[in-house]
Amino acid sequence: MKPIIEYNDYRSYMRDFYEERKRVSYFTWREFASLAGFVSPTYLKLVCDGKTRLSKPGIGKVARAMGLEGFNFTYFGLLVKFGNAKNAAEKEAALRELEHEASLIKVRVIDADAFHYYETPICPIVRELAPLMPEADPCEIAATIKSPASARDVRDALQFLTKAELLTKTHNSTYQQTEKSVKGSKEALPLAIRSMNKKMATLATQSIDRDSVDERNFSGVVMGIDEAAYARIVEVIDACRKKVIDIARECQNINQVYRLNLQLFPLTDKINKKFIKKENKDEQD
Repeated sequence: MKPIIEYNDYRSYMRDFYEERKRVSYFTWREFASLAGFVSPTYLKLVCDGKTRLSKPGIGKVARAMGLEGFNFTYFGLLVKFGNAKNAAEKEAALRELEHEASLIKVRVIDADAFHYYETPICPIVRELAPLMPEADPCEIAATIKSPASARDVRDALQFLTKAELLTKTHNSTYQQTEKSVKGSKEALPLAIRSMNKKMATLATQSIDRDSVDERNFSGVVMGIDEAAYARIVEVIDACRKKVIDIARECQNINQVYRLNLQLFPLTDKINKKFIKKENKDEQD
């Protein structure tokens, strides 16, 4: 069975424990529940199937039933906290606790790199900018960034990017991008990207007042649509984004780093059906 540090879903860990015990001996969900002190013989199976959550009082019971102690016991509790979080803020806080706990014994949390990369705009910007400025020092790179960034911010970003193998450094202090991408779990990566999108949206707002219309392009439209139209528009946006990426890849004389935000979001709640029916009736009249 994999070390618990390699898991980001407590249900997966519990299920793997169950499967491992079942492989080497007669072991049932009833026995697993009994070992943890639960009356219901199916409770832990329902938890692992995602049909209910492991309760706070149950965390210690299950951890002890699986023989977890010390760091592993604490880490399992944080995995449950992360998995049971009710909103993005709670999930982010729980993931940071996981990262901190892991750092105490010098091990790496799978999703920590994704969160570090997307925590502020500095890492994505520096990853694009550093290869364009051969032999530039952090102070020179920081001076090129429009949003507030210090030489220390850039230095920290460069250290992280090289350690995470997102940049490589040559003998003459020149950086090159690697083919490696930022990876994370299906639960944590969208959370990390959501955090980045919030900060990038703030930078877009600042650009309206800071940059001339020759350097930026802002446009928008307010429209009424339904679910089918929304799906079609999303397809068009995805195709547009891919086309923009292709154009950027073909660029031979890169001299600036840009951010493209493609945003489509609701401005109202869905209209009550009775109003829609009334509108249709009025049109027929």
